[in-house]
Amino acid sequence: MLKQVTIVATAAAMWSGIAAAQENRIDMVRPDAPELAAHGQQAIGVRTIELVNPDQIDIVNVEAGKDHPRYDRPLTVEVWYPADTTEQGGTYEGVYLRDGETQVTLTGRAVRDAEPLAGDNAPYPLVIISHGYPGNRFLLSHLAENLATKGYVVASIDHTDSTYNDQNKFGSTLVNRPLDQKFVLNEMERLSAEADGFLSGMVEPDNAAIVGYSMGGYGAMISAGAGVTQASTEYDWGAPDGTLGIHLSGSDTYATLPDERVKAVVAFAPWGMNTGFWDAEGLKGVSKPVFIVAGSVDDVSLYEGGVKTIYDLSVNAPERFLLTFENANHNAAAPMPAPAQSWKHSEKLGFAPFEHYADAVWDTVRMNNIAQHFVTAFLGKYLKKDNEMEAYLDLIPNAADGVFALEENGNPKPEHTYWKGFGDRTAKGLTLQHATAAE
Repeated sequence: MLKQVTIVATAAAMWSGIAAAQENRIDMVRPDAPELAAHGQQAIGVRTIELVNPDQIDIVNVEAGKDHPRYDRPLTVEVWYPADTTEQGGTYEGVYLRDGETQVTLTGRAVRDAEPLAGDNAPYPLVIISHGYPGNRFLLSHLAENLATKGYVVASIDHTDSTYNDQNKFGSTLVNRPLDQKFVLNEMERLSAEADGFLSGMVEPDNAAIVGYSMGGYGAMISAGAGVTQASTEYDWGAPDGTLGIHLSGSDTYATLPDERVKAVVAFAPWGMNTGFWDAEGLKGVSKPVFIVAGSVDDVSLYEGGVKTIYDLSVNAPERFLLTFENANHNAAAPMPAPAQSWKHSEKLGFAPFEHYADAVWDTVRMNNIAQHFVTAFLGKYLKKDNEMEAYLDLIPNAADGVFALEENGNPKPEHTYWKGFGDRTAKGLTLQHATAAE
């Protein structure tokens, strides 16, 4: 009888997982997730807004030796926010997959166009999310929703020339990432100041963070103060006609980019060190607390000589962390769970889009939950000034060395050194390095 019950329970769990996959849910939290991965108590809304950054250099159409053409740069932004509603749940329609052709529906917790929770509850800290190349504003939607339920306004950008369905020359991404991030920060401040807008009084713009993945992480590191090298401004495959020079370490234009309103930066697999965009001098400019996430076998941004070196050389960051997923590749923790439709082979790409979202070793939801836990702790410390979050970051470096020892009442014994917030045996495969500017 016990065996039959076990079989039934296992089958129910399996079919529940299959149903969640078919719904393309972005809000899954596994039973073994660390403590802070849980969603907050706040109901959330979501709205799509269209922004235009006027009179920008049209990098895609720049020709060497000619006047640089200019255009009004459009940016679509998805905004999640605490909402005044008793409803929960909704869908995201027409979301492009990696092939730039297939459109799918995602399912999450946010209610489309719900009434914002303003008044005495507002304003809220701001988080800006920046996707990879290519990507789109939904790639980290699981993290966006999670943070919104905890009392943040989250703005995720579709970077023009860099999304699945409008991917264009790489130089546009190189130049525009940090510019887009700062522009959206300015726009969120403007929209919050409007008396009759849906974000009126909702945003605390001088208390913001930037979260970026891959090329979004590249932009986030520049926004944190990392100036690029002279050599990188001259690559024939990079930004054309010296246009990347505005981010050159030590230049006047670069010095104006880091913004006092940005209090912290999270960078998943930041790209650039692997191809000479940064060096020790440029990374000395990092002036924000940074939390970097990496896979130890990343073959895109690289680990040794890549992401880890960015961490090592950001010596002037007030505080810096490096969370490593052992044996994970470039997709460590950032992308949403692969939509069911992405499992099908794409003739256009020559591979299943699934590969763009998933990791060969780690379960995506597991990685997402771990990232949600640590980002909650990091932003809680720096944006919400929650001193209790420090305990979730002050950990022994190698989780495998931790000793799990609790009293029957749940209080830790003297020998307990296991990572706070993680259940027994659930932190294996993770390391967390930590340093301050004084070290």
